[in-house]
Amino acid sequence: MKYTITNHQNISKNCLVCGVENEFGLKTRFYETTDKEVVALFQPIKQHQSYPDITHGGISAAILDEVIGRAIMAFHDEKSFGVTIELKMRYRKPVPYGVQLKAVGRITNDNGRMFEGTGELYLPNGEVAVSAEGKYLRRRLEQFTNSEFVDSEWWAPEDELPEEISI
Repeated sequence: MKYTITNHQNISKNCLVCGVENEFGLKTRFYETTDKEVVALFQPIKQHQSYPDITHGGISAAILDEVIGRAIMAFHDEKSFGVTIELKMRYRKPVPYGVQLKAVGRITNDNGRMFEGTGELYLPNGEVAVSAEGKYLRRRLEQFTNSEFVDSEWWAPEDELPEEISI
């Protein structure tokens, strides 16, 4: 699968998933596609393991929760977020650490205030390791954080925007 990229999404300092200053964070980058899906690129580290050589299932849940919750931004703006109401996971294959992984999330139903979405976490060979579906409450960033965060800790990454991402 090839995804044509249209935009990158904001990141922050301390978030477990996207925080660039979080020593044990995933430092994920998020990209919007022409189909209004969100593709996430990340690389779990040894500190994210459960069993030897396997990333903890909670890390898989966190990345899928984030990529689905962020998919609402592709339809609105960088200050629209999904606050999780329900998340259902399906673990299919062990997820390694120390390699770049990809996840894709999308909105399947948007009722304005509430939305639903699905997502998949892909192994380097393109196989789906974990899938998820969730329900979210759409919120503006200002509804659950302060303006200092929005002004100083929420910015677009300076990385070059890829034209496409393949899975």
